Amino acid sequence: MTDIWTKWESLVVNGAFPLRRFLGSSDHSVVFLTEYTALNIPDAAIKLIPADPALADAQISQWRAVATLCDPNLIRIFEAGHCELGGYPFLFVVMEWADQTLAQVLAHRALTPDEVRDLVRPSLGALAFLHRHKLVHGALKPQNFLVVSDQLKLASDNVRRAGESVASITKPSLYDAPEARDVGLSAAGDIWGLGITIVEALTQTPPAGVERAQSVDLLPTLAPEFADALRRCLSRDPASRPGIPDLEAAMNLAPPAFVISASPSDAPQAPGRGRSEHIRKLPDRRTLIGAAIAVAFLALVAAWTGKRLFRTQPSVQQAVSNTSEPSHQQATRPATAPQNTNAPAPASSAVLHQEIPIVPRGARDSIRGRIKVTVRVAVDRSGHVVSETVEHPGANRYFARLAGAAARKWQFAPDANAASRVWLLRFEFTRAGATAHTDATRS
Repeated sequence: MTDIWTKWESLVVNGAFPLRRFLGSSDHSVVFLTEYTALNIPDAAIKLIPADPALADAQISQWRAVATLCDPNLIRIFEAGHCELGGYPFLFVVMEWADQTLAQVLAHRALTPDEVRDLVRPSLGALAFLHRHKLVHGALKPQNFLVVSDQLKLASDNVRRAGESVASITKPSLYDAPEARDVGLSAAGDIWGLGITIVEALTQTPPAGVERAQSVDLLPTLAPEFADALRRCLSRDPASRPGIPDLEAAMNLAPPAFVISASPSDAPQAPGRGRSEHIRKLPDRRTLIGAAIAVAFLALVAAWTGKRLFRTQPSVQQAVSNTSEPSHQQATRPATAPQNTNAPAPASSAVLHQEIPIVPRGARDSIRGRIKVTVRVAVDRSGHVVSETVEHPGANRYFARLAGAAARKWQFAPDANAASRVWLLRFEFTRAGATAHTDATRS
C-alpha cells in the first residue's frame, strides 16, 4: 500500500491541504504531512479515513468538538471535513504534526523507569482532563504517545464520549480493556490501555496473557517499583483498577523539582493557542466545563517532560525521528567569546578555560531548533568552580545535565580579593553541537 499512498503525494485536499509527504498508514487510515495556512503553521498532519455514510457526520462532529478542547497534553485538531481523492470519498482531520512517537523509540530501545515516569505524568494529566469532561481517550498505545516541539502529547483524533460502543470504531486489540466490547469505552478502560503501554515501554514487549481470561503475566525483569501498580491497572475487573490519583501515588509521580520556562525560540507554540478552555457541545448536548488552573499547571509539567523521553540514550548513535532533515557531523563548534558586561575587565580575561559539552550524534539529531540552558556557578579565590546550579534547564533535562557537568570544569582567573564569585554560564545546544558564554558576572 505504501507505493499507492506515495503516488498521492502532491495531491491537494479541498484546495487547501497539499499532501506533501506520506507519513504512515494503518488498516483504516493514512497520514500525510501537510500545512495549515489559516494559522500560519508550516507543518501539520492530515489523516484520511474512508467515509462510511452511516458514521461520517458523527465522526466529523466528534473531531470538531474535540478541536475546541484546550489541554496542553492533547494534540491540537485544526480542521475536519469531507473530501474525495482518487475517486473515493474520505473524511479528513488536520492536526499538529508530531516529531516522534513512542512506538518509534521502542523499535530501538526500552525506556528507563525515570523516563516512564516522565511519560506517565503528562499522560495522566491529559486523561484527568478528559475524564472530568466525561470523555475517554479510547486508544492508548505507543503510536498515540507523541512529541510536539519538545512537549509530550496524546493523540486526540480518537477521543470519544465515555460509554460509546467500540464495535464500529476499530478492530479489537490487546490495548482494549476486556470489558470494552460489552460496556463500551470507559475511564477504567483508559487505565488498562495505559498499563499495557507502560509494560511495553519498559520491556519493548506487551505483557503475555492479555487475550486469555485470566490475570496478565508480567515479566520478572519488570521494574519492581511499577509491578504492583501495573498488576492493578491490568486487572480484568475494571472496578479494581486504580484511579488517576492512586496511580500517581503508586508510581511516585511527585511534581517536578523545578519548573522549566522555555523561551519562545526553545519551544514554539502554534498561533492561536490559549490558556482558557472553550468547549463546544458534543453530540449529546452536554456542556463541558473547563478548568483553567489545571491547564496552566499541566502546561508547566508538559514543558518539563519534553523530548527527554523520545531520544536515544547517549550511547545510542541512531536517532529515532520521522523528520528528514540532515544532521551535522561536527560534535561541537567554537564557543563564542564570553562576555562580561558588568565587570571592568572583559570576561575573556577572567575565563581561563571553557568546557563545552560534547553531545553524542544521536542526542544532537533529536534537537529541533535551539535548547538553551543557564547554569549559575560559584567560583573560589583560585578560580575553581565550587558549586553549580542549573537555573534555566531549557526544554530537556538531558542537555541540562550535560551543561551542569561541563560548568564544573570551567576555570576562572584567580582573585585574591574575592572570597567567592558568581557567574552565569549560558549554554546553547543545536544539531551542530554546543556553544557557551558568560552573560553575567560577579554578584
